Amino acid sequence: MPQIEFKDVTKEYEPGFKALDKISFSVVPGEFVFVVGPSGAGKTTIIKLLIREEFPTSGEVFFNEENVVEIEKSGVSSLRRNIGVVFQDFKLLDSKNVFENVSIALEVVDASSEEIKSVVPNVLSMVGLSDKMFKFPNQLSGGEKQKLSIARALAHEPDVLIADEPTGMIDPESVDDIIQILEKINTLGTTVLMATHDEPIVNKLKKRVLRLSEGKIVSDKKGGKYRG
Repeated sequence: MPQIEFKDVTKEYEPGFKALDKISFSVVPGEFVFVVGPSGAGKTTIIKLLIREEFPTSGEVFFNEENVVEIEKSGVSSLRRNIGVVFQDFKLLDSKNVFENVSIALEVVDASSEEIKSVVPNVLSMVGLSDKMFKFPNQLSGGEKQKLSIARALAHEPDVLIADEPTGMIDPESVDDIIQILEKINTLGTTVLMATHDEPIVNKLKKRVLRLSEGKIVSDKKGGKYRG
C-alpha cells in the first residue's frame, strides 16, 4: 500500500498561478525518491502539503492511507512526528548545544528524561556527531550543522524523512557524508524523499527520480537521472 499518495493535486496561490497542476504520484514504504526540477517547479509545495503546512486547492493528499486535509488539529503534531523534515538552512537554535538541539524535539512531546538520555546519543552516533555533543552550532561546519539537522529529524523515529535541498549550503567535501547518512537511514527502513538541484548526486545514486516542471510531473523513473 502507498505510504504517500497525491491524487490530482492542484495548489493555486493566486488566480492563474498554479504551484502544482493536477499531479498524481505515490511512494511505498522504504523507497528513496529524488524530487528534482528548477526553482519554482513545485518541490517545496509538495513538502508543505504533506506536512499540512499548506492545503491543496483541489485533489487529495494521503499519508499512511489517511487524508491529510481531514486530520483533526489535534492530530497534526502526530503527523509531523511521523514525517521528519531536514531543511537547507538547518533551522538550528544557536543558543542550544548539539545535545539540546536534538533533545528539544523530544521535550515538546513530553518525552521523559530517560528517553531523551537514550535517544539523543543514539541519533548523534548515527550521524557521526557523538564527539560534538556539547558544541554549539557556531562551532560546527556546514556539513556538521546538516548532520545535526538530520539527527533532530530522526529523534521521533519517523516513517518518512524529507530532505529539502540538504546539500545546498554545505561544502562539497561534506556532501558525500550527508548522502551516505541518508542512504543508511533508508537501508534501515525509513522512506526518504530528497528535493534537490544536485545533478551529480542524482545521476550517481540511480534511485527513483520524480521530475517537476512548472507544477507538473514530466518524468517519473526508477533508476533515473536528473535530466533523463
